[in-house]
Amino acid sequence: MEFPVVWGLLFGAALLCGGEAACGYQSCPVTKPNMLNVHLIPHTHDDVGWLKTVDQYFFGVRNDIQHAGVEYILDSVIPELLADPSKRFIYVEVVFFARWWGLQTEATRQAVQQLVAEGRLEFVNGGWCMNDEAAVHYSSVIDQMSLGLHFLKETFGECGRPRVAWHIDPFGHSREQASLFAQMGYDGFFLGRIDYQDKARREAVREMEQLWRASGSLEPPVADLFTGVLPNGYNPPMSLCWDQSCSDDPIVDDDSDENNVQNLVAYFLGVASAQSKHYRTNHIVMTMGSDFQYENALLWYKNMDKLIKHVNAQQLHGSHVHVLYSTPSCYLWELNQANLSWSVKYDDFFPYADGPHQFWTGYFTSRPALKRYERLSNNFLQVCNQLEVLAGKRANVGPYGNSSSYELRKAMGVAQHHDAVSGTAKQHVTNDYAKQLSVGWDACQVVISNALASIGGSKENFMFCTYLNISICPLTEAAHTFVVVVYNPLPRLVNQNIRLPVNGNHYSVTAPDGQAVLNEVIPVSSFTQKVRRDRGNAINELVFQASSPPVGYSSYTISKVPGRNQAHSKLLKRLYEPAPPAKGIQNEHLRVLFDPKTGLLKEIQNLDKSISLPVSQNFFWYNASAGNDDNEQASGAYIFRPNNSKAFPISQGVHSYQVKTQVVQEVYQNFSSWCSQVVRLYAGQPYVELEWTVGPIPIRDGLGKEIISRFSTNLQTDGRFYTDSNGREILERRRDYRATWNLSQTEPVAGNYYPVNSRIYIKDQKVQLTVLTDRSQGGSSTADGSLELMVHRRLLYDDSRGVGEPLLEPGVYHDGLVVRGRHLILLDTAESSAEQHRLLAQQEFMAPQLVLAPGGGPPYQPGQRSLKQNMFSSFTIVTVQEMNLAANQKQEDMRRLIWQSDAAYQLVAFKLPTALSISSGTTNQNSQVPWERGESANSSMPVTVNLMNLFSSFTIVTVQEMNLAANQKQEDMRRLIWQSDAGTARYRSSSKLDPARITLQPMEIRTFLVQIQQEFHR
Repeated sequence: MEFPVVWGLLFGAALLCGGEAACGYQSCPVTKPNMLNVHLIPHTHDDVGWLKTVDQYFFGVRNDIQHAGVEYILDSVIPELLADPSKRFIYVEVVFFARWWGLQTEATRQAVQQLVAEGRLEFVNGGWCMNDEAAVHYSSVIDQMSLGLHFLKETFGECGRPRVAWHIDPFGHSREQASLFAQMGYDGFFLGRIDYQDKARREAVREMEQLWRASGSLEPPVADLFTGVLPNGYNPPMSLCWDQSCSDDPIVDDDSDENNVQNLVAYFLGVASAQSKHYRTNHIVMTMGSDFQYENALLWYKNMDKLIKHVNAQQLHGSHVHVLYSTPSCYLWELNQANLSWSVKYDDFFPYADGPHQFWTGYFTSRPALKRYERLSNNFLQVCNQLEVLAGKRANVGPYGNSSSYELRKAMGVAQHHDAVSGTAKQHVTNDYAKQLSVGWDACQVVISNALASIGGSKENFMFCTYLNISICPLTEAAHTFVVVVYNPLPRLVNQNIRLPVNGNHYSVTAPDGQAVLNEVIPVSSFTQKVRRDRGNAINELVFQASSPPVGYSSYTISKVPGRNQAHSKLLKRLYEPAPPAKGIQNEHLRVLFDPKTGLLKEIQNLDKSISLPVSQNFFWYNASAGNDDNEQASGAYIFRPNNSKAFPISQGVHSYQVKTQVVQEVYQNFSSWCSQVVRLYAGQPYVELEWTVGPIPIRDGLGKEIISRFSTNLQTDGRFYTDSNGREILERRRDYRATWNLSQTEPVAGNYYPVNSRIYIKDQKVQLTVLTDRSQGGSSTADGSLELMVHRRLLYDDSRGVGEPLLEPGVYHDGLVVRGRHLILLDTAESSAEQHRLLAQQEFMAPQLVLAPGGGPPYQPGQRSLKQNMFSSFTIVTVQEMNLAANQKQEDMRRLIWQSDAAYQLVAFKLPTALSISSGTTNQNSQVPWERGESANSSMPVTVNLMNLFSSFTIVTVQEMNLAANQKQEDMRRLIWQSDAGTARYRSSSKLDPARITLQPMEIRTFLVQIQQEFHR
């Protein structure tokens, strides 16, 4: 949209006359100290997909589903702001703004830049989207925030940097999210949704605003964040909505029979007075907007102009209410200037309920396949990012085409939206999320292929087998010889169990050093054959263990050995004969025993620690409520509501058979025609793997079902269990308890469910049982000594929260979704469990990536002899301290920002500690969880790192410390200081940076912008 030339002339005249632009707190409007100041915040909430896809929302397509067109919102708001210097507007979702910005003329861009410079168009939050907080990993949160913040910095400079976090729609709030925002430099955080009981108590005691101490490890105020609960979600007060989508009467102030000024002013003053009783200062906030509003901004602004005029006119008649256009940061500034002491919150805001039977805990599990795809996509993105930097420009331009990681980073940014990875969008929108991720994968496959060819010295025909979890890979099924490249994104040596679909009975596996690797060939299970149906034809799986060096790869050569293997023939015969239930399996560390009558798991023994724990595991289903006499609320995409607290076993016993080899031992359990599991022990591994397959969930009986895997033990847990917060710090949960109010529990199952991003555990004073997940799931301990994880849901009714369709996923064959996943079980002493489960959770999240090739490709440089490199590591270990660093958790994360004019240099953002993660075009990404304070006697200690000599493939030239999101220099970060009931914490003055001696405290993340020079060239 082009704006009249006159606006450009007005702006130019203002600047020529000495009108210096001022953004941030300096641009805030004047308030009145002796009055109740009502801050009107014009805003729009634009979901990054929900009922319509991202593109449909932006362009206004499919208005038969929902009338919404984001580009028209921005087109409409900008002229209103330009016409009146008193007007304000805030914008949040950068994915939409960046799309709109790319379509504008230069004149429009200059006008918008001026509005931003004056603080009248303010960006809040500033991420690519407004992310979910329950089903996300902290790594992906930082990634999507960095993507949006980098765009704002590059486009608007310092004035584009948001001061306020704004999560008005997510369905519950995590402590880790607040911690990340604080470390990104935000001064405050505003929420829209909290539990209805919590909100009622807060209103009664005037505690709608407080200080959130969001880390038990980071020294205050590093993770402290002032947090406010908005009075009306994110909607305007009742009867005061003036959008074209609203039906409220406009303000009529003419000489007319319809004149309603007196009534509306009186009503408004009453609303303001009532609201002020819940807050502590003479400042309150009103959110004037809602979902996709302001397509016709004139309607809103004209009525707000009238409201301001007529309410403020009452000051001449004794009113003490002052109304003004404002922004969240200006409101926050006034709260800070009030110089009050605020209460402190230490826990999180889960679970969220908006009524006695409406716990929003179903979405912790909804759409489990998308949740897994999102998690895998982040893993693949980090590998892509790393190789993009390690190989330099040859990763982007090479023999396999021209590409970058940007497409996958954008898709991952969209996937973090609170209706995306949460599983709460319509089916066609969910399909679009998956499509965007798939397009990003395609682009990164080109990057990875280019990089591996450049580094390895051979132009192989690289292939990516993305269906290995159901034993499909055309290359390995057909080829007699092939190569497996195992790339490890972690800066420590990793051993990975490899399973490849094959049709031979005997294979040789050769390691990079030429040594033979022990391997076994076992039959593809009937479970897998049923899931894959007509896709793939492998009859066997080749199983072996591979080792990969830090931030590098190892290449293994696989060759089929001719001749029939007699031992394998006997194994096949035994597997397809009727067999009694398995008694047990065992490796060097663990023994797993089964009930001889039922075939179910009954006991796990840790042989290293001489621990034996009775553990019964089975699959159960909750009958999803369709509404009942107590309440009509149904279970749906958002809400979990079983019709009673009893879960029904899918089976009282299982049909089973077992496979025992030198590499792996497995017990196959068949619970029903739609539920099965493999209990697996790999040689040398200290965990039990449970590979479960669930679906299609039957619904012909007319009942929706919510499927759980439940573990029952004799541990005395006193109503307590533990879950991670976004893959980072651990939080204690207590059944039927909330730390900040006296809970009236109305849903004993759903009201005790919490998000589990990577792990959940129960323990007594001696023993701890931990379950690691491969995606985000809902979990709980509904009885002492028990824990459960919800793995799948299939529902017949909508839960009336807007999505308008039941969670009834069709799956590939349109007969219901089948989901396969893994739980890893750890049994250890309570005092030594933390170190083991953190490292394993990290490896699950940042697993090695397999890239396959037939082998025998030509040299990378034509005409030269092959320089094929079977092993590569970019990580250098110099001292014992750094060896411990690599073996534990202190790691580097770097992401390529931009190429400098000198092609030999890159600008990169590192984060310490974290798994090395590299990408082009934005800042940092962390994939490693450092230890919490006091969590481990060995690892919860400060570590000093020499940043300058950790890598062999490039040299660090310059170093600049940044905030967590790398959009502001650490030396420039000046966050507001808040007084609290726990005392006023002050920021320590930073000492001069010495890149050779960077000390990291427990849970601390430090980000560095560095210039690097490539050392590796072919």
